[in-house]
Amino acid sequence: MPPDSLPLPQPLRSVPRPGLYGLLLPALLAATLLACSQGAMGIGLPDWLALLQGEATPGAQVLWQLRLPRVVFALLVGAALGLAGALSQGLFRNGLADPGLLGIPAGAVCAVALLLTAFAQLADGLPAGWRPFALPLAALAGAWAMCALLQAFARLLAPGSIAGLLLAGLALNALAMAVVGVCTTIASDEQLRTLTFWQLGSLAGASWFTVGLLALPLLAVALLAQRLAQGINALALGEAVAAQIGVEVGGLRRRLILAVALLSGLAVAWCGLIGFIGLLAPHAARGLVGADQRRVLPLSAALGALLLLLADTAARTVVVPAELPVGIVTALIGAPLLLLLLRRAQRELGGGW
Repeated sequence: MPPDSLPLPQPLRSVPRPGLYGLLLPALLAATLLACSQGAMGIGLPDWLALLQGEATPGAQVLWQLRLPRVVFALLVGAALGLAGALSQGLFRNGLADPGLLGIPAGAVCAVALLLTAFAQLADGLPAGWRPFALPLAALAGAWAMCALLQAFARLLAPGSIAGLLLAGLALNALAMAVVGVCTTIASDEQLRTLTFWQLGSLAGASWFTVGLLALPLLAVALLAQRLAQGINALALGEAVAAQIGVEVGGLRRRLILAVALLSGLAVAWCGLIGFIGLLAPHAARGLVGADQRRVLPLSAALGALLLLLADTAARTVVVPAELPVGIVTALIGAPLLLLLLRRAQRELGGGW
């Protein structure tokens, strides 16, 4: 049976796609306009007109140099986290999975913690032009190193097993966070503040340069994910069934892990740890369009972008002129929503709280 004719798992009640995107696109536009207008300095229609006319007014400069890059960056990071979450849940066939189960974000933070403390002299010895990129590059290297370790341990200890992959990820995640704990203990006050930024997450470092760095890899992985969608649909029926209908399960698993590593690594490299987006966006997507990954993957990216943009707008405006770490806002929003999802799942299984 070719993958295109696979019977999919029982879908949830879905919203027709034209009507759904007719609602989602205006929601994204409204959230973008809200995020651009709100902050320590209000942005109004005259500032937009000044920007379009090329006038260097204070409002136009704030809009072009600060607000718009941050808004676009939030949309890209949210899309990356939402897509990474959907791929992780497809890989583990579990709606509670997210990239953190693989330990990849923890690997990125661990590399940053080591560079800040144990290898601080190495970072200080870099040329001045390279220093702003030292921590993001370390985070990306840590994510990929964790990805390589994950695949090596899974292949060595439990070859071909999704459960073994999950256990290896949990073990490596615990090990990486233990190293982060040691680094936190020996860090100076300045190093501790920087490390706290990476653990709580922030989009304050957004610029048009970082937007460009994230946009092209995200587009490439999004195109790859759509090519893998039918294989993920097959994997939902079980590894044995997927193999019988011609899916190369081992290769699919490797490509999914690499895609999640790239998406998570890029997000963590510039923003630190931002939780719950990769968990909630795919849940909402499946609730709207069912279980077909060809629809779930792009919708997860779009919903992740919307969720993170709203969370970052709240982080910037709730305590103006100060700013909350966006990871705190996503946790405050995501934890209650997760409990509601668990309650709903419990009721659907016939239990009750």
